Amino acid sequence: MLKYPAFIAFFCLFLSANAQEDTTQQLRIFLDCNVCDSNYLRQNLGNVQFVRDQGLADVHLFFTTQRNGSGGRSYEVDFIGKDVFELINYKLLFNTDTNMTDDDVRKKILEQLKLGLVRFWIAKGTIDEVSVAVPTPENEENKVEQKDPWNFWLFRLSARGRLNGQETNNSSNFNFNFSARRVTAKNKFFLRAGFSENKNTFSFDDEEIKTINNNKSISISDVISINQHWSYGFFGDIGTTTFSNRDLYWGFKPAIEYDFFKYDESAKKILTLSYRNGIVFNDYIERTVFNETEEYLWEHNIVLGGAINQEWGNLNAEASFEQYLHDTELYSVGFFLGANIRIFKGFNFDIFGRYSITRNQVTIPAGDVSLEELLLQQQQLQSGYNYFVSVGFSYSFGSIYNTVVNPRFNF
Repeated sequence: MLKYPAFIAFFCLFLSANAQEDTTQQLRIFLDCNVCDSNYLRQNLGNVQFVRDQGLADVHLFFTTQRNGSGGRSYEVDFIGKDVFELINYKLLFNTDTNMTDDDVRKKILEQLKLGLVRFWIAKGTIDEVSVAVPTPENEENKVEQKDPWNFWLFRLSARGRLNGQETNNSSNFNFNFSARRVTAKNKFFLRAGFSENKNTFSFDDEEIKTINNNKSISISDVISINQHWSYGFFGDIGTTTFSNRDLYWGFKPAIEYDFFKYDESAKKILTLSYRNGIVFNDYIERTVFNETEEYLWEHNIVLGGAINQEWGNLNAEASFEQYLHDTELYSVGFFLGANIRIFKGFNFDIFGRYSITRNQVTIPAGDVSLEELLLQQQQLQSGYNYFVSVGFSYSFGSIYNTVVNPRFNF
């Protein structure tokens, strides 16, 4: 008895779903941005309809970003016209810096989107409430070129602490980091100093067990640009780590890198082959499985890595090989793959994984590992390999318009 009303209801829903694309004359845009405040943009960008899939859009807004020398981001936004707008394609470039708040950043993105969409609004014929403000000639003449008083240097200081516990155990964690960075087109310099300590206390049968792990390190890198494909650099570090059984370590490695594309295209695609070769010194806390208390090691490594960011998704992959030259049987090989791919309308597939073969664990201390050290991960353990894999997909369907924002209860 209910099959006819159910069929009629389904038929009405089907007609409603297929009629969605005709319910508005506003420009339909698909926002393809992983770092944008999408709720803010939907609430503040008018004269458009946001849609859930690029196949349903008049304009695909494709963002690619990279960290810049000021600690902010360099944005490259492709305005990609679809269907009747397919002949309209261009891009806008702009930058943010470390002094800008999240609100400043999202406001700048909003203004850039408004500017970039003007041409589409003109083609669409929906410009009744659109206006553009430009400076007067007098203001342009009075403009003075701004100089950088910091000479491209960026400094960052951070500290964090945590304390928690219950009747039978407590733990504390503290870390401190300082970094200095200077980035220009010709040179990239980076210095980082860090300290961290993890302390755990356990009480069991009137016995108290304490574990402490701490790490101190300073690392320096300096990279010099040769041309659009080649660069070379120097990498050094010094420090101490209880987890890796090193009372003191330091290393210095010169390196060279080749980009099969041009570095200017790195926001969209990059494929690099890099090689490092240098010396490492280890002074061990405990004698190692190789019966060493301290040693100098000569190590080299080669890395092939690349990334692609396109309309269909993004792909990241890397293969690496490390080896000690005094004993070529001490090596490690690693592979990483990460991808997020749009298969068809509304359906996305993603996979992330890393697998490493480790035959170069020279810092492992000799002797047996206690149960406490094993359970509390007090020290690094011998392992021939390690891996992680994550695979998933997502599929969305329903209304193609998602302009309404309701943040209640944070879901």
